[in-house]
Amino acid sequence: MATDRPEQGPPPGGGIRPGDDLRPSRKQAAVADVRRHGQPPGLKDRRNEEHWAGRLYMRSLSPYFSWLALRLGFSPNQLTYLMMISGVLAGLVVSLPATGTGALWTALGGAVLIQVYLLLDCVDGEVARYLRQTSVGGVFLDRIGHYLSEVALLVGLGFAAQGGWTTGGYVELGMLAALGAALIKAETDNVVVARAKSGLPADPTGGDRALRPRSTRIALARQAASMLRFHRIIGAVELSLLIVAAAALDVLLGTETPAAMRVLAVAVAVVAALQTLLHLISILASRRLK
Repeated sequence: MATDRPEQGPPPGGGIRPGDDLRPSRKQAAVADVRRHGQPPGLKDRRNEEHWAGRLYMRSLSPYFSWLALRLGFSPNQLTYLMMISGVLAGLVVSLPATGTGALWTALGGAVLIQVYLLLDCVDGEVARYLRQTSVGGVFLDRIGHYLSEVALLVGLGFAAQGGWTTGGYVELGMLAALGAALIKAETDNVVVARAKSGLPADPTGGDRALRPRSTRIALARQAASMLRFHRIIGAVELSLLIVAAAALDVLLGTETPAAMRVLAVAVAVVAALQTLLHLISILASRRLK
C-alpha cells in the first residue's frame, strides 16, 4: 500500500525527535536499509490488507526497486501515479482487438502490467515509510488507484470477450462486473465514512469480532464464501492470470469466437453481482456500524 497511516513530518528546523532512528539519506540508502525502514515488522501479516502475491514474492523483490526509486528521486505520490497508469494500461492492452495467438499476447501483456502495478503498490509505500512522507493524501490516491485498475481490467475483459472494440452483451457484462467491484470497495470505504460522520473512531472496538456478522447463519455463510475464495476472481492479480488462462484455452480450442473468455466474463459478472450484495449484508449484519 502506498501509505498505511498519516505521519507527522520532522519537527521545525529539521531536528530529530527523541527515539527517532537515524537512517541514510535517499542517495546513500542500501537495500537492507529499505527493508528495515520501509517494511516494518508485521507488514506481511496484514491479512486483510497485504495481497497474497505480496507475501509470496513481491515483498521480497520490491526493496530493490524501492532502492532504485529512492536513488532516482521519485516521490511516493509519483510512484502511486505510475501504479495507476500501469493498472489502467493493463485493461487497455487486454481490450485490444486480437484473435488466436494475438489475443494470448495481449492477455500476457495485461498480466505483466498488473504485476508492475502490484510492484509499484509495494514500492510507493516503502518509499513513503523510508522518507517519512506517509499522508492522508497518499492513502486517498492509493485507494483511487485500486479502483481505477480493477475497473479498467474488468472493462478490458468485456471487450476481449466481445472480440473487439465494439458494443455488445459481453462489454456490458464487463461493465457490470466493474460496477460491482467499485461498489464493493465503496461499501468498505463507506464504513469508515459513516463512523467518522457519527463521531466514532475509524476502527470498531472488538477487533476481528466486530467484523463477524451477529447472525450465526450469516457468519457461517460468510465463512464458507471466504473459504471458497470465489470473490478473488474479480481482483486485478487473479483476474489477469485467469484472462491469460482463458486466452490460452481459446488458442487450444481453435474456436472462431473467444469462448473461454466469454465464459470468464459471465462468471466474473455473476460473482461481482453476488459479492456486492453479500458484502453489503455482511457489513450491515456485523458490528462495524455500531
